[in-house]
Amino acid sequence: MHRREPIRFPFYYYANMKTDFFLFDLDGTLADSAPALAAAANHLREVRNLPKMPFEKLRPAASHGARGLLGVAFGITKEDPSYAEMEKEFLDYYSEHLTENLTLFPGVRQLLDELDAHQVKWGIVTNKFKKFTDPAVDYLNIHPGVIVCGDTVGIRKPSPEPILYAVKKLNSKPELGVYVGDDIRDIQAGNAAGCFTVAAGWGYLGSEKPITQWGADAILEKPLELLTVKPLT
Repeated sequence: MHRREPIRFPFYYYANMKTDFFLFDLDGTLADSAPALAAAANHLREVRNLPKMPFEKLRPAASHGARGLLGVAFGITKEDPSYAEMEKEFLDYYSEHLTENLTLFPGVRQLLDELDAHQVKWGIVTNKFKKFTDPAVDYLNIHPGVIVCGDTVGIRKPSPEPILYAVKKLNSKPELGVYVGDDIRDIQAGNAAGCFTVAAGWGYLGSEKPITQWGADAILEKPLELLTVKPLT
């Protein structure tokens, strides 16, 4: 792996260049949305006279939205004939309850406040659709400089296109920024875009591969560690 220079807050530098922006995944990186997503999955189980699943079993799938939760709760995939109807039922319930128990992960608000205080640009690149993202961002009272959703550019992560679109909106260059996410597809997208990538070890980590095999430039356990990022050797 190409070694980059450490990033030291508040003067972010790597590769001898000032870091211009931070981009974040939403679910499992900035926001803990797993309780509402798990509740939607268990609602579908309850109306089918099935017992609730433990939250601990549903949580790792939260980064994958309806597809992930339905896969764990019912063992179905998008190819299943009943999937489309169940997905609609899931999303209808979730849309009515998405802010219930929705919080930022510990340390995230302090992190974002520090970025704002030092006029460091930051934004969100998520696979979550806009109709779910906007209410969540409003409820959390956070103010990203750009938001790119799963339906913004017509293609989703792990494609780098959503990140590249966000970078363009921030009037910057990919090599000047950091992308942070809690799933392997986040790291794949960030790497393909040319950003410095950080794996969020505090997130849902629902990928089959362990976090050490995602190819991230850095792995962190707490959001505030972003203020003193050092790359993996």
